[in-house]
Amino acid sequence: MRRLAPALAALALGCGAPAPLPGPDVVAEIDGVEVRHAEFVAFVQRNLGEPGGGLESEVLSALFDDFVGERLLVRLARSRQLVGVHAHAAEAVEALLAAEDAPPPAPSAVAGYYAEHADDFRVPEKVELRVVRTDDRAAAERARRELAAGADFADVARRLSVDPTAELGGVQGELARDELPVELGDAVFRLRVGEVSQVLAGDAGFYVCRVERRIPARVRTLDETRDEVVRKLAGARADRALARLVAEARSRYAVRVYDRNLPFVYRGRLPVERPYEKH
Repeated sequence: MRRLAPALAALALGCGAPAPLPGPDVVAEIDGVEVRHAEFVAFVQRNLGEPGGGLESEVLSALFDDFVGERLLVRLARSRQLVGVHAHAAEAVEALLAAEDAPPPAPSAVAGYYAEHADDFRVPEKVELRVVRTDDRAAAERARRELAAGADFADVARRLSVDPTAELGGVQGELARDELPVELGDAVFRLRVGEVSQVLAGDAGFYVCRVERRIPARVRTLDETRDEVVRKLAGARADRALARLVAEARSRYAVRVYDRNLPFVYRGRLPVERPYEKH
């Protein structure tokens, strides 16, 4: 009987004794390493500036996939000895991309992107504007009368305007139509240069405006936008490289999501493990 005991014990283990269930705060495993819900909350807080409790399941699922992808990149960077064991995700991503050693975008690629996305570089028509803003219509009407009589706009603004620009003589700078309050945009853009508006009512008070100069709409040149285009192309290339690296890490490290421990309905792309349904 004593000789049979070890054999029976081994047989019992071999017949599939149930593995322990993951703890209630374990939301995934990456190659056997537990990932906890608090780590995901910290990821969302870091990327959105809030815990994300009010977000839809689809959004949270996409964020969760990004979170796991980030953890996979950290694991990959460590395995390649590009970072230490305590490296943060940003360090791991930077190290992986640096190891790619990609050349800067070619001038032809920059010019091609600029030509294909010319609409992205359009600058709308703008006006250089001065404003007197008051809390009541009577003060605004007084300001308009003084301006119509030839008073200096800067002097009137300093005396009567409650706008933060009063001490600057009411100078607002260069503004596009959509940068103005809706109730002012059409009226202001109908003014001729040097013309003083009627009193205009808005949510923040009453306005008297004068257009100092008009700046026509235009398309920024390639020379003006070259650095911006280079950044866009480099960013797109980095995104493709990271997607490829995440796919490589997915093929190397087993990922399991324990969706029952997530406080939302998981609808992501990662494999779901439900050991609680096997017990």
